[in-house]
Amino acid sequence: MLRPLIGDLHCVILTKPAATLSMCLRWLSSKKGIIKKKPDLDEETLSKHFIDWRRVLVIAGNGGNGTISLHHEASREFGGPDGGDGGNGADVVFQAESRVKSLEPVRHQYKAESGANGRSQNRTGKNGKHTIIQVPLGTVIKEDDTIIADLESEGDQFVAVRGGTGGRGNHFFVTAQTQTPMIAGRGTIGEEKQLSLELRTMAHAGLIGFPNAGKSSLLRALSRSRTKVAAYPFTTLNPHVGMVQYDDLEQVAVADIPGLVHGAHMNKGLGHSFLRHIERCSCLLYVIDLSVDEPWTQLTDLKYELEQYQPGLSERPHAVVGNKIDLPESRTNLPLLEKNIPLPVIAISAQERINIDELKKHVRQLYDEDMKGRIKEKKPKVDKSRII
Repeated sequence: MLRPLIGDLHCVILTKPAATLSMCLRWLSSKKGIIKKKPDLDEETLSKHFIDWRRVLVIAGNGGNGTISLHHEASREFGGPDGGDGGNGADVVFQAESRVKSLEPVRHQYKAESGANGRSQNRTGKNGKHTIIQVPLGTVIKEDDTIIADLESEGDQFVAVRGGTGGRGNHFFVTAQTQTPMIAGRGTIGEEKQLSLELRTMAHAGLIGFPNAGKSSLLRALSRSRTKVAAYPFTTLNPHVGMVQYDDLEQVAVADIPGLVHGAHMNKGLGHSFLRHIERCSCLLYVIDLSVDEPWTQLTDLKYELEQYQPGLSERPHAVVGNKIDLPESRTNLPLLEKNIPLPVIAISAQERINIDELKKHVRQLYDEDMKGRIKEKKPKVDKSRII
C-alpha cells in the first residue's frame, strides 16, 4: 500500500521541484480521498458569531524610559552625556470597516505596544506600533453610558486611549552648571479605559414575541433565512437577520429576536441581552400567537417589558402580527384580539404562507415612512483631538 504512495510522491517532486513536502502530502491525500471536504456551516452556527455588543478593556502602551549614558571615545576626553530619549507608547484606535459585519472578532482586552527605552549615542527608542481594531460601520463607543464616538463612515477612526510619552535621556538635562547630568526621565503610563461597543442599527424591523410564537418561521417565510424551527420554546438563542427582497430591488433587514419572558426587564432569562437587540431595530413587529387564550394580553405584556427596559421603546413604529391563523382556535380568537386592541391586526400563517405578501407590503410602508421622516440626530460632542 505504501509503494504506490511513495511512487506518486516521487513523481510530484520531480514534476514540481519547488513543491514543499506538505504540499505533496496534501496532493496525495486528496488523490487518495484521505482529506474530507469541510462541511458548510449551518445558519444556527453562523448566528453564534453575530455579536452586536461587546465590553472591551483597552490599554495604551507605556512610554519608554530615557537612558543615562556618557560618550566614550578615544579622541575625546570629555565626551559628555549621550543618553537617548525613550520611544512613545502606541495608541489603541478603532476603525470602521464595511467588510466587518459583527463585533465577534473584537477581543475583550487589547494592550498596545510600549515604547522602547533610549540607548547610548543619543539613540531614541523605537515608538510602539499602534493597535487598530476594526469594527462594523455604525459602531457606537460608550464610556460609562456616555457616547464618546460614533463611527458612521468607511475608514472613520477614533483614538480610544493614547500611549505614554517617552522619557528624556540625560543629554536633555545638560545646563551651564551641570555638564554631565546623571539623571533621566521615565516614560509616562499609557491611558486605560473600559469601553462598551454597540451596533447602532442591527435591522430595520425586529420580530418581537414570546417563545414559540412563530418568529423564526415568519422570518423564513419573509426572507431566505433558514433559521432553526422546532416545536419547543427558546429555539432561537441568538438573533438572526434576514433580507426581505422587493421588486424595485429594495432590501429591508428583518431580525428574529430571541423570545422574551415575563420579567425580562429585570434580566430574567437573559432579558437584557435580548432587549438590547430590540433597541437596535428601527421598527417593531409584535408577533402574537393567536392559538392561546386571551392573545391580547401578549401585546400588553410585551409593551410593558419594553417600557420598563427603556421608556418610549414600545412606541417606535410598529405593527401587530397575528400568527397561526390556519388553526381553528386562532380564527376564533382573531375577532377578540381586534376588539381588545386599538391597532389593526395582520393575520398570517407563517407555516402555511398565508397573507405573507400583505405583511411584506406593510413592512415596506413602515420602512419607507421611517426613512422619509427620519431626522438626523444631533451628534454627541466628541473630542476632536481623538478623531483622525
